Amino acid sequence: MQVTTGRFAPSPTGPLHLGNLRTAVLAWCFARREGGRFVLRMEDLTTQTAADHEDGQLEDLAALGLDHDGPVWRASECTAAHAAAIAELEEAGLTYPCFCSRREIREAAAAPHGTGLEGAYPGTCATLSPDEVASRLEHRPHPALRLRAAGREVAVTDRILGGIGAEVDDFVLRRGDGVAAYNLSVVVDDAAQGVDQVVRGDDLAPTTSRQVLLHELLGLSVPVYAHVPLVVGPDGERLSKRHGSVSLGDLARAGIGAAEVLGLIAESLGLAAPGEKPTAAQILDRFDPEAVPSGTWEFAPPAPR
Repeated sequence: MQVTTGRFAPSPTGPLHLGNLRTAVLAWCFARREGGRFVLRMEDLTTQTAADHEDGQLEDLAALGLDHDGPVWRASECTAAHAAAIAELEEAGLTYPCFCSRREIREAAAAPHGTGLEGAYPGTCATLSPDEVASRLEHRPHPALRLRAAGREVAVTDRILGGIGAEVDDFVLRRGDGVAAYNLSVVVDDAAQGVDQVVRGDDLAPTTSRQVLLHELLGLSVPVYAHVPLVVGPDGERLSKRHGSVSLGDLARAGIGAAEVLGLIAESLGLAAPGEKPTAAQILDRFDPEAVPSGTWEFAPPAPR
């Protein structure tokens, strides 16, 4: 029997908030419940990441009792593999340089001749001639690199959301600064870590078709996906720093310790009674992958006690 490998891959740009922690608990439960490995990776390819944020996130996960297998991976340590994957796509004729600014992309996508896909790249640079590319390189020598997806339809079946397949646009593989874009790096890194189960917030569901297409083009096994509902604030918006006391440290300062936070998360998943403080191991014993609540969890940050 193949051993499942699940993962949690936060970006170390600040403390994990309650929504991140709830997703981590679910990812850990999915992997462990099905007899699998659970690995951690830091998505540290942006300039806002920092080692102290990584340390704090690891401490928070440990405080909730979430263990992991093997060392912590970092996307920044896998740049050679990212470059090799991009080179493979280039050699297959599946890429082209893009000189568009974000403003130009927004304006083109909103035009009547746009693709109709929300946030999709309209293909402005896809048909540039070699002479046009050479001319633009004189003014912008470091363009982004896009996948020539040609509007492929990619079918994806999610364990929670069901069918989430979509038409794939020509998305970015490498940013203008030479760093691999998230959609490319996450596919390469998941494959390198042997990840075959991806549990993450459902805000990332729209990117899944792009990633599945890359898995297929690169000859990599496609993971099983499960996109879990988010935690929202009283305003109905996705939980974030603007909602106040939402990190484990903030909640501790409000008099809510890690054990109580874990209990609140378990209660939101139907795995604990109000006021109960089960351990991670107890939550795992009660966890049913087929019974994850489908709705968001509204959380109102508490006033200091």
